[in-house]
Amino acid sequence: MRLDHLTLETFRNYSRQEVSFDPVCNVICGENAQGKTNLLEAMVCLSTGKSNRTRSDRELIQFDAEGFQIQGEIFSRDREFSSRIEVGYGRKKKITVNQVPAKVASDLSSVLNTVFFCPEDLQLIKEGAAARRKFLDTSLCQLRPRYAAALTEYQRLHEHKTRILRDCADRPDLIATLPDFNLRMAETGAVLIHYRSRFVKLLSYYAAAAHSECSGGQEELSIQYKTVKTVSDPFGDHRMLVMQLLEHQREHHYAEVSSRQCLSGPHKDDLEVMLNGVSARSFASQGQTRTAALAMKLAAREIHKEIIGEYPLLLLDDVLSELDPKRQEYVLNRLGNGQVFITCCEEDRLYALLSGKIFRVSGGVVKEQR
Repeated sequence: MRLDHLTLETFRNYSRQEVSFDPVCNVICGENAQGKTNLLEAMVCLSTGKSNRTRSDRELIQFDAEGFQIQGEIFSRDREFSSRIEVGYGRKKKITVNQVPAKVASDLSSVLNTVFFCPEDLQLIKEGAAARRKFLDTSLCQLRPRYAAALTEYQRLHEHKTRILRDCADRPDLIATLPDFNLRMAETGAVLIHYRSRFVKLLSYYAAAAHSECSGGQEELSIQYKTVKTVSDPFGDHRMLVMQLLEHQREHHYAEVSSRQCLSGPHKDDLEVMLNGVSARSFASQGQTRTAALAMKLAAREIHKEIIGEYPLLLLDDVLSELDPKRQEYVLNRLGNGQVFITCCEEDRLYALLSGKIFRVSGGVVKEQR
């Protein structure tokens, strides 16, 4: 899987830009705020249909422009694809693959997958549960179209139920609608749990191997999936998961009405990351948490390879400068598989260590230097 050519029009700070990439390694260097991260963001959009940095497509439109376009020429599954995204004010987002309109944004993921890693992700272990759920969702939405559809539906139901709980004090009749929403959330939530539990099983396996190697075999990493307490076995069948989610909802009914918040469901899920049997979030050093986060991101890449048969694009946004020499070396030794994009401010070290193409970005203009 590789991105051969990228075209941007009025996207972020790019007025018009075309870039052809190396099939293996691409180093994108330049000063801060010149457009390096924007280039990787466009690649994420081509794989997920949305930005990883903002919820609003409008923020991706260049100032004084009416919309933006992203087009990628991609080689995947032994075929050539052309994926295109067009967004404009007051117009519905248009997504096409080989000039055929996509029914859903996740159709892009059947062509291109990405694993994005930035300095903020080095705090993945120490952050709240929402960051780890986002990590799960980003990977699974690319890998499993059914998961992407279920997540969208669950989020819609959650927002609607939250509005009901918020308004039921003034409109008690709304309480009567909750059982229907609870059932639908349980049915959709069971799908999320099904896929999350299986993904985390693979994640724990691959991340443990990566962490052991990076730590010289001195530390043992394990990852457990934590969902609502009434779910006795997240690997159970769909019907059992639905019943156990409904049980949890019943237990929290009065607390939800009282607090006006949706307290029950997989929107509360988390990952428990353990180092040598103790909580990494509570007890790990900064270096240990960085190694664990790094292992999780590289593990996600291996899971993509196992499931789809090809390595996804690995997008490293100024990560190497945040790592010590040992961890830098560990990452660089794994860049031989699949296509890699690395942004950096300090290019000299990468010139010496990496082959492939070198690009310099300045003021929203990309120029190939090697």
